[in-house]
Amino acid sequence: MEPGNILKIDTLNEGWRDKDSVMLHACFQLLSDCVEKEELLSGHTDWDADDKHRAAKKELEALYAWWQSYEEDDNPCSEEKYQEENQMLIRLIHIRWALWT
Repeated sequence: MEPGNILKIDTLNEGWRDKDSVMLHACFQLLSDCVEKEELLSGHTDWDADDKHRAAKKELEALYAWWQSYEEDDNPCSEEKYQEENQMLIRLIHIRWALWT
């Protein structure tokens, strides 16, 4: 079992990153770990329990799919890309309650 206080961010190398970028990668690493290692979408949660759970599962699947296809922009200061990333982070925060297994 891995220590609970260490987060290995697979999408980052050991080079320097500004913290706004680290935040994006860390948050979506947590989602990826929940889906891949803890079997969030196929585990113990009854995703058909009610409308709230069905909507959360759909949103988790959409966010996970977005992150799996995510590619960093050649222009890290692209306002459009930055706003898209912010919107995805906000969506993830809104369903934070569902990230338990």
